[in-house]
Amino acid sequence: MWRRFVRAIASLFGGAVSALEDPKRILEQNIRDLNDQVPKMNENIATVKANAMLLQKEVRRYEDQIRDLTMRIAAAIRSERDDIAENYALQLQRAQEALTSLTDQLQHARSAYEKALVVKKAFLKEKDRKIREAREAMRESDRSAWQARVADTLEQFEIGGMDATHDEMVMRIREDTARNEARMELALDSVDRQDLENEYDAEKIRASELVKQFKKKMAGSKSLPSAGLLTEVILERNKSSHMSRNNRHTGDSSS
Repeated sequence: MWRRFVRAIASLFGGAVSALEDPKRILEQNIRDLNDQVPKMNENIATVKANAMLLQKEVRRYEDQIRDLTMRIAAAIRSERDDIAENYALQLQRAQEALTSLTDQLQHARSAYEKALVVKKAFLKEKDRKIREAREAMRESDRSAWQARVADTLEQFEIGGMDATHDEMVMRIREDTARNEARMELALDSVDRQDLENEYDAEKIRASELVKQFKKKMAGSKSLPSAGLLTEVILERNKSSHMSRNNRHTGDSSS
């Protein structure tokens, strides 16, 4: 029973933590953490290198000391001062022991420095890979968020609000268009189309008669017609049409 209760509590808090986690923000923090580790790593590598450089200086100092003691021992022996030579010999022994220890330490320090450089190179390579992967994942997150917004908009269309209003407005415009087209048809039906057609035919006949009059006036003349000639033809045609209309009106009155 207790285990079941613990599992239930763990699942409850685990779900709450998962709900609060933002993968994009966590990846951004991971990128910052990876970049922040580079200066710390450089500082550690610099410390290892500085230790190696100090050991190198100590090794050189003991090497110089050993050379100096060796020369002093030789000089004491030549001077038959064995007591002085023995004192220098003890110092030489201690210097040689210290040099051996420092040489071993220097080898370890150099090896540690080289390993640190290898570790740094591998870390930088892995860091770049993880950052590229994280940034690609964040771009996918942005695309996913955009797709979610588009899906929400489409769902809103389907649910009713904007889509229903859109369809209603389109239908109203189509109804207004059909209504106005019907009114135009009714207006045209109320006009005497036969009169319009007769008037159009009469215009064509008048135009044809004018052309015939022009041809008569121009008969036998090779020059282009003058403006006076054209005006004369039009006036004669108008006079003839006027007389014809008067005769029709007279006939109608007598009848």
